[in-house]
Parts: sequence; structure tokens; C-alpha cells
Amino acid sequence: GTCSVKCACAITKFALITGSCDDSCEPSYPCELCGGPEQDHRLKVLFQVLDVNGDGGICVNDLSIGLKKLGVHRTELELMKIVKAGDKDLDGQLDFEEFVHYLRDHEKKLRLVFKSLDKKNDGHIDSQEIMQSLRDLGVNISEQQAEKILKSMDKNGTMTIDWNEWRDYHLLHPADNIPEIILYWKHSTIFDVGESLMVPDEFTAEEKKTGMWWRHLVAGGAAGAVSRTCTAPLDRLKVLMQVHATRTNSMCIAGGFTHMIREGGMRSLWRGNGMNVIKIAPESAIKFMAYEQIKRLIGSNQETLGILERFVAGSLAGAIAQSSIYPMEVLKTRLALRKTGQFSGIADCAKHIFRKEGMAAFYKGYIPNLIGIIPYAGIDLAVYETLKNSWLQRYATDSADPGVFVLLACGTTSSTCGQLASYPLALVRTRMQAQATIEGGPQMTMSGLFKHIVKTEGVLGLYRGLAPNFMKVIPAVSISYVVYENLKISLGVVSR
Repeated sequence: GTCSVKCACAITKFALITGSCDDSCEPSYPCELCGGPEQDHRLKVLFQVLDVNGDGGICVNDLSIGLKKLGVHRTELELMKIVKAGDKDLDGQLDFEEFVHYLRDHEKKLRLVFKSLDKKNDGHIDSQEIMQSLRDLGVNISEQQAEKILKSMDKNGTMTIDWNEWRDYHLLHPADNIPEIILYWKHSTIFDVGESLMVPDEFTAEEKKTGMWWRHLVAGGAAGAVSRTCTAPLDRLKVLMQVHATRTNSMCIAGGFTHMIREGGMRSLWRGNGMNVIKIAPESAIKFMAYEQIKRLIGSNQETLGILERFVAGSLAGAIAQSSIYPMEVLKTRLALRKTGQFSGIADCAKHIFRKEGMAAFYKGYIPNLIGIIPYAGIDLAVYETLKNSWLQRYATDSADPGVFVLLACGTTSSTCGQLASYPLALVRTRMQAQATIEGGPQMTMSGLFKHIVKTEGVLGLYRGLAPNFMKVIPAVSISYVVYENLKISLGVVSR
């Protein structure tokens, strides 16, 4: 073409097909995939080349044949992921609009990675920059290994990679959750709002290989313990209001705190917190291990999963974890509701329940708790991914790092939405766990309890205790984040 800079519009490799780019391209980062007056023509011609059958849609077979003609080789699994990622109407192929959307979104993510690797900001990546970037992830490689990585992408023998070579190499290569984004957008490990129904965070291959993943989990667990302890009075008030608040007694926040202090003194505000903290470690460990195993069972060989796969794997892992530690949930509720002198400790409470009510008592409320995982995990994940992608599309120009405020805001909003959706089920679960503590109270099933609450208290009765629950979200998230960040330093987790 006539451009003074090597063309990178759409794909450099296809310059003869796509035509020349305009003269305004900057040498460091040539024109965007979506920029330039010839963009529609270039993309249409590329689409026609890949649309082997000429039916207006690119299927996996079309993509394979078309790319081979252009000298690009991808595995069948990679091609399937590409079509799946861009196929919005789920017809098994990409039409022109879906194809353009996929390429633009893909290039945005690739640009983030390229700019994060380009430490010198000169438009080129050399072996030293690759070594430094991997070192930031906790991976140490030799210069020879870094040069080997470079050679796989370097076409002109300069031993550096420019934007053209980077994009050419990664063209039509699935990258839904690139490591740069995974590193900065963890939220279920960092934020603890007292509920453990979130889908587990993804970890990069480097984090798993170097052992950084368990340091993240340890830091997250310890942060959760501090956070739950600081907000325990609000959590106990929530449990009391869920079980005892009715239209007639009108238990309010001030009245609830006054009642707790009068009945058992200031220490009573923390009843049930010990068990709430103890269950963090086994639940987090079981959930993480189950999540990784389920990822393998569903046949995913990629580093990270798509949103739907994450939801399914995360929900199943949550169900397995909850099933394993559910007796601890029942103990936490009973300890929070106990009167002064009723039990001498956790072991005494467990013995009392077992002798009086039998083993089945440790699984009261299990069904609504299990069902509650679906709306909580689904909405939390969907809202968080929507907010994350919206921010990445609008504001991520030089880095995928959102900063503390954005991360806290997105995490708080998504977890709040998840809690709101699953709250009626959480309330019914708590009431079923506590039924034996209410003298003369009926022993109801889940559906019976739902009907009883709506009939006697109205729909609002399903949201008793919601105010103290939401009051603890912002302090809980803030405390857990601050503690997490400080513990990461102590545990040697490298932050960029």
C-alpha cells in the first residue's frame, strides 16, 4: 500500500487482500481494527475469504479451511472456542456482524497485553521485557528461554516483536480471559461479605505453577476471618431478625442491639462468630479443589472458562463445599441464637443438638441453602462480568488494572445483587435451622414455611434482617480488601 508504516489494519498477514491503511497511522501502534475509512471493505473481504461455502456464515470447518489458505493453523478446539465466543445467536456459525464484534473485542484484549509487556513504551517487546513480565508473575526464565518465545512470533529476525507481529501471531486465537485481566479482576478471593456462595476466582497457569494460588487463598481466608469478626454484631442481628422479627414485635436495628446487650452484655454481640470463622478454611479449600476437578470433568483444556461454564462449575463446587460443611452452618445459627449459659461452647452445642434432635438436625434448611447457590452465584457472576467488561471496553487503554475504587465498587455491587436475589431462600434456611429453638413452634418444610411467612407477614416477611445484612457489606468488603492486600505482601505474593 501507500502507507509509510507497515499496515496492521485487521491483519498484516492479509495486506494484499485487505488493501492499504491510511497515512495517519502512528508508528508505535498502527490503526485500530475498527479505525480507518476502509474498515468495512477490509473486514468484508476477510469475511468472504473465511466464508468458504459462501452462505453468509463462518462455521468451524470454514474457519479451518480459510485460515489454512492464509497460512494460519489453529487446532479444532481453538476454532470451536472462537466460534462459541462470537456466536451470539447460538446457530453454530458467525455471521458478519458477529465476526466483526469478535475481532474488535479480541484485539482490545490483545492490545492490553501488548501494552503491559511493552515496559519501555516504544512499540516493541524484547526478551528483557518478557523476562520482567514473567518475573512479576512469579516465574523466572532464562534469557535463552525468553528469546525462544520471541522467535516463535518474530518474522523479520530483529529479535523484537512489534504490534503487527503480536497481533498476527494471536489472530483468531481464543482469549476470553487473558492472564492480565485474571490478575487484576479477582473478587471472590478478595471480598468476604459473610456468604460463601460466590463462584471461585480463576488463577493463571503461572500462579498455579508457582504456588501463588494457595497464598491468594490463605490471604483471602485470613482477610475473611478479620472481616467477619469486625462485622459479627451486624451478622448476629441479621440472624435474630430473620428468626424472631414479625409484624407484631417490630424488631428494629437499635432495638435488636439493645436486646442483645441487655441479655448477654457486649460479648454476646459476637455469638456464633467463632464457628463462622472456623468454617472459612475447609469451605474455601473444598470449593477450590472441587472447582478445579469439575473444570477437568467438563472437558475444558483452556486456562480459564467462559461465563456459563464458570457458573456451572462454580455452582457445583459451591454445592459440594456447602454439603461438606453444612453442619457447621447449623451450629453457627444455633450459637448465634443461644441464650446466656445455654451452651458452654461449640462442642457442647453439637452434643446437645445430637442428643435432643438426632443427626438430621444438622441438615435442616439444607435444600433452600442448596437452591440459593444458583441465584446468588449466577447473578453475582453475571453482574460482575458485565461491569468488568464495560469498564475494560470504555476505560482500559494502557492496562487491565481497574484500581482499588473500581474493583471495590464492582465487587460490592455484584455481591449485593446476588444476596438480594437469594435472600428469601437464606431467610427460610435460617428459620428451618432454628425451628427447634422456638418453643412450641411448628416444624415446617421449606414450601410450608414460605407459605406461612407470606400468609402471616406478607412478601416483606421474606426480607426480614435485610437492613443489617446490607449495612455490613461495605465495611466487610473494605476490611477484607485492606487485610488481603497487606497479607499478600507478607506471604510474598507479587503485585504489579
